[in-house]
Amino acid sequence: MAQTYEQILTDRSRFYQMRGRRPQNQPKNDAAAQDTKVRELREALGPLSVRSLKFCTDACLRRYLEARNWNVDKAHKMLEETLKWRSTFKPEEIRWHEVAHEGETGKVSKANFHDRLGRTVLIMRPGKQNTASLEGNIRHLVYLMENAILNLPEGQEQMSWLIDFNGWSLNTNVPIKTARDIIYILQNHYPERLAIVVLYSPPRIFEAFWKVVKYFVDKKTNEKIRFVYPNNKDSVELMKKFFDAENLPSEFGGKATMKYDHEEFSRLMTQDDIKTTKFWGFDSNPNHDTNGYSKDQVVAKTLSLASPAT
Repeated sequence: MAQTYEQILTDRSRFYQMRGRRPQNQPKNDAAAQDTKVRELREALGPLSVRSLKFCTDACLRRYLEARNWNVDKAHKMLEETLKWRSTFKPEEIRWHEVAHEGETGKVSKANFHDRLGRTVLIMRPGKQNTASLEGNIRHLVYLMENAILNLPEGQEQMSWLIDFNGWSLNTNVPIKTARDIIYILQNHYPERLAIVVLYSPPRIFEAFWKVVKYFVDKKTNEKIRFVYPNNKDSVELMKKFFDAENLPSEFGGKATMKYDHEEFSRLMTQDDIKTTKFWGFDSNPNHDTNGYSKDQVVAKTLSLASPAT
């Protein structure tokens, strides 16, 4: 006798249960399973220093698990490498006055607006590249990544990137090695931090550079990268989905006017440095940074670096 549709589904479900597998359309308690893996990962990490414990929140562990398809062993290895990197690179100790010279042209900055989900937005202008220092470029970007994370709204783990190609050329482009090292740090030490990366109206010559760089980009990251062109209908709809046109700068097809003011940006970053110091608990005195400088000293030093030489 022919089986009914319901009987077919029931038999299929039993078959997968016997095989220890679950059909894709069968529901499961994802939350409970993920919570278990978070606990397993935390146990695998063992005792942590105060600073590492501050970093390894449950949300952090979830991001590393997500980056490794919820494989605890792989996520553990990845997170251990990050903790080693953070112990030597010390990204939370970088202060604006140490990297302000890298930001003089506004090649990377935090936007004064958020995307539609309230996420922090970083704006990149590779055409305004002003140094060839590998370490300087990386420290500057890492500083802004840490700052963007610090300014994410509660419950939000990701940020958006907007990349403006005005003025870009192979002469202003960062070397392949710098791009490779930056991609490695972002993918391995800031997993699941990117919601979307908009490459806005890149010139054709960029394709040659991208063909080389894309081999360093993993699948998960690559899926978040969007080539956006102002005359393309799908591109326009994509920008509308993620950004409010009233806030979006005209360089990205919006209605707002954007002008980078290095001195003003330096003031904002200096204020955030005090917040960073307080968050990480470096100094019992909230008016001092990790190097013992007072707030007034940091402001003065930053502004002296931000002001053009006479």
